[in-house]
Amino acid sequence: MNSLAHGKNTFTVEVTNVSSHGIWLLTANGEWFMAYKDFPWFKNKTIEAIINIEELSPDHYYWPDIDIDLTEEMIKHPENFPLKAKIS
Repeated sequence: MNSLAHGKNTFTVEVTNVSSHGIWLLTANGEWFMAYKDFPWFKNKTIEAIINIEELSPDHYYWPDIDIDLTEEMIKHPENFPLKAKIS
């Protein structure tokens, strides 16, 4: 007897918490804290804009309302990516 093939992975990336210090992002690989000091683009955005997130490809995330895309490597190790856009 053969088992049916596995279906498509239906897990989607999700913002699980927004605090005064940053946001928590849940991915297929774990949950990551994104402090505003490292990701200042999110600090003064609406909750609606922050939770509107898409996974463009595995480990590559995009916030269309903010026009920000980040990889999981950038989120896990922001110290390796010191260049930051200026906030207007």
